[in-house]
Amino acid sequence: MTKKSRHEELMGLATRALDHFQNHTTDMAPEPMQMPVDAYTNRQRYTAERERIFKNLPLALALSLELPEAGDYKAMTVMETPIILCRNDQGNVKCFLNACRHRGARLCEDGRSSNRVFACPYHAWTYDRDGALIGRYAAETFGELDYSQYGLTELPCEERSGLIWVSLTPQAHFDLDEWLGDFAAELDTLTLADWHLHDSRVLKSPGWKITMDGYLEAYHHNLVHGKTVGQHTVGNLLVLDTYGPHQRLTFGRKTLGVLSKQEKSTWNPGQHIRLIHSCFPNLSISGILGDHCLVSQIFPGPEPDTTETIQYILSAKPPETKEQIDATENFSAMVLQAVKDEDYRIGFGIQQSINSGANQSFVYGRNEPAVQNYHAWVDRFMTQGA
Repeated sequence: MTKKSRHEELMGLATRALDHFQNHTTDMAPEPMQMPVDAYTNRQRYTAERERIFKNLPLALALSLELPEAGDYKAMTVMETPIILCRNDQGNVKCFLNACRHRGARLCEDGRSSNRVFACPYHAWTYDRDGALIGRYAAETFGELDYSQYGLTELPCEERSGLIWVSLTPQAHFDLDEWLGDFAAELDTLTLADWHLHDSRVLKSPGWKITMDGYLEAYHHNLVHGKTVGQHTVGNLLVLDTYGPHQRLTFGRKTLGVLSKQEKSTWNPGQHIRLIHSCFPNLSISGILGDHCLVSQIFPGPEPDTTETIQYILSAKPPETKEQIDATENFSAMVLQAVKDEDYRIGFGIQQSINSGANQSFVYGRNEPAVQNYHAWVDRFMTQGA
């Protein structure tokens, strides 16, 4: 996408947002949508959705910038599945189950580092950056093995748009072009590989759907986020574009109204809107301030009321001056407060009352079209297969 066409697209988004701002409106679904509370609480349903959606569909498990050089790796446990992401000598990222082929010991602890080889701490079987078995301690007494049959178990993995995509099911296949469709071009505009990773952290969060609902609407912003991100965005104003299950949410910044006083040819639209890219089923990329970005991954836990959120704090470039460092730290503190102390505080309250019988169903308003679209696609994947 050229700079000109991207500018034109941002102009279009700003125009749509300004129209809503002036008319006190928002993008809306055709009608409210009912969802039984059972969709949030039923363990059998939860297990099936977790398996079908999170274990089979491509998940963006890491940022490309986390593995800049050959030998760099990231070990993580994703929904009880231990994996290693490693950049090989050819510059490609591979993903393996973090389990030695001898007796299943983990090769390394969760975290990021760099290795020439992966050596099992139990019996020193060693593997190269492509997962091939290349050595065994005391091989002469162990017995003969066909090394080609004992490489690390590989998971489907592709790198695109500054993200590393993985299916947690060995021998699965996914077509990333088909999965992302036109949304790939949207992700490309973020140039995620060029950002600086300032910090990352793990947050305990409410159940998967309760957590995700909060990432998909602006209806709550004025009430919940008045001291944090709500200072910058207009509540209950949403411009929504959908790309199948994926979505781009455009919020208006509080400065949006000044555009009505400017000649359109002089607009700088990016200063007055905020884009959130939501990649199904669990990735949110939020450009809250121009020089900073929040990337969030939401992973369902073993039970319907448990979820883990990984937050990445990105800055456009490494902060060096005191002013830059302070700005990045302030951004990090603001989004932590907004998510942990504001969104998740409300979410945990919902989690505590969800089995009380107060509600037999939840209702998603017309002004919550992204929430509606998300849940419709959950149902679609469960009823129509791939």
